[in-house]
Amino acid sequence: MCTTATDSATNNNTISTLGIHHLGLSVPDIKQTAAFFIDQLNFNIVGEKPEYPALFVSDGTVMLTLWQISDSNTMTTFDRKNNVGLHHFALKVANLEKLEAIHQQFALADNIDIEFAPEQLDELPIHHMMCIIPGGIRLELITA
Repeated sequence: MCTTATDSATNNNTISTLGIHHLGLSVPDIKQTAAFFIDQLNFNIVGEKPEYPALFVSDGTVMLTLWQISDSNTMTTFDRKNNVGLHHFALKVANLEKLEAIHQQFALADNIDIEFAPEQLDELPIHHMMCIIPGGIRLELITA
């Protein structure tokens, strides 16, 4: 049986979450991927675990854990149409002007593959763009 929002408000035992604490991404070169987030999106390193190895980067709202894979020569790259797992992740930006500025910045970088420039999402009052960042992860940037 499903509960309604009204039922949930009166039930102190309702299980709920509060959003993503962090997102862990396995990458072939954590320094290169961390540099992308730091240089392009103003993230900061908030921790590291050299023995793992892992770097933790954050924009103050979202924290990403970047895990170094053991052998980039034998890695399998992600195929969004055939692999189970992370299809992409999306980061919010303040407005369309910021989204367009990020697109222009990314277009100048030689290690970012832009899948599509900022465009309206269907009939919604939302704009987004999609790219592949260093390490092969698909990143969507989105604004309402």
